[in-house]
Amino acid sequence: MTREINVQAAANRFLAQISGNLGAYMEACLHCGHCADACHFYAVTDDPRYTPAYKLFPMARTYKRSKPPLSWFGGAPKVTEKDLQEWEELLFDSCTMCGRCTMVCPMGIDIASIVAASRQAFVAAGLGPPDLLQAAENARDKGSPLGVSADVLADRVEWLADDNEVDIPLDKEKADVLLTVSSIELMKYPDSLVAMAKLLNHAGIDWTLSSKGYEATNFGFLSGRSDIAKIMIQRIVDAAESVGAKTVVIPECGHAYGVLRWAGANILGKPLPFEVVHITEFLADLKRRGKLKLKPMGDAVTYHDPCQISRRGGATQAARDLLDGFATDFREMTPTGNHNWCCGGGGGVQAMSRAAGLRHKVFKLKMDQVEQTGADTMLSACANCRLTMDESKEHWHWDKDLGSLVEVLAEHIDESNAAA
Repeated sequence: MTREINVQAAANRFLAQISGNLGAYMEACLHCGHCADACHFYAVTDDPRYTPAYKLFPMARTYKRSKPPLSWFGGAPKVTEKDLQEWEELLFDSCTMCGRCTMVCPMGIDIASIVAASRQAFVAAGLGPPDLLQAAENARDKGSPLGVSADVLADRVEWLADDNEVDIPLDKEKADVLLTVSSIELMKYPDSLVAMAKLLNHAGIDWTLSSKGYEATNFGFLSGRSDIAKIMIQRIVDAAESVGAKTVVIPECGHAYGVLRWAGANILGKPLPFEVVHITEFLADLKRRGKLKLKPMGDAVTYHDPCQISRRGGATQAARDLLDGFATDFREMTPTGNHNWCCGGGGGVQAMSRAAGLRHKVFKLKMDQVEQTGADTMLSACANCRLTMDESKEHWHWDKDLGSLVEVLAEHIDESNAAA
């Protein structure tokens, strides 16, 4: 099906967003190419088109056309329909907005923020991956990208609570903590919700899920639909305020954490009325305060750092605090922490069927990292990473195990030392 492309709408959107730091980034790029080797897509293909700085092109050209001295003489060449069609794949399919390129950029250019802004312009022009855009519309209309409505949430909570003999509170009138969940967990990895419930109950936390705002993921942000991004954040705010929660816990989902914690207030245009923490941060604090008691685990494990939690989220240490003294045979990857390689499916790339082949190629970086550690299992704290890696593991017929950090913790609760 031929799509009608509105080039002027894209240009208008570019210009509306080029202010402050984005404009400075347009001026700052040295075209040095250091970012190329930091990008997982470039690393596995050697294709120069995947150089992160190359993704600045559409916005940079629009910016330079609008400012002196080029604007005095008609400006730089216009961004064309052909340009937009070519860069769509580069801005959506082959950028997870992981931020690894920024770490090596001598000018500190945050290419991920430029990609996020550029996606909005492409959507305004009528472009964008259909499946990613559909996921955003599902979130707006049905409550979640995978169609988990409030009724579906209630049914699954009842089923999981009964099957696992665990209390999973839904719609309590008042609670100190609002727990959110991703539809990937509810539909693909439901044991993750069970694990969080067991851990929070073990620690004696006053918490609840809310049918008013439960979906942690924000496909509005990932797809370039800023209107939907705002709706998804407002739902969580409304839910937290309705129960009086001062803490909102994000589950094992990287971008959900990054969007709400670091972009949520800016998207809403006002401060969030609560603290946002990732589940690993919350659990690590409980462990430090003696409220989370665990039996040691002797399996040889390594840990994959989700980009939006570690590198771009600032919560790198939380997972290690949980693993310390618990995983007695923990083996760090190389590179690790803030420098770890992306799973290849962040930034909405997991939701794009046409990007599957490239995702699988990127996963070879993770396979190599795990093999070098000699570990049998790779844990992570992001369901999106887990889904990406599970699919690629199946594609390559890889024999290592993949798991959830939260689920492993729940399997090793020391009930003899339950919180008072």
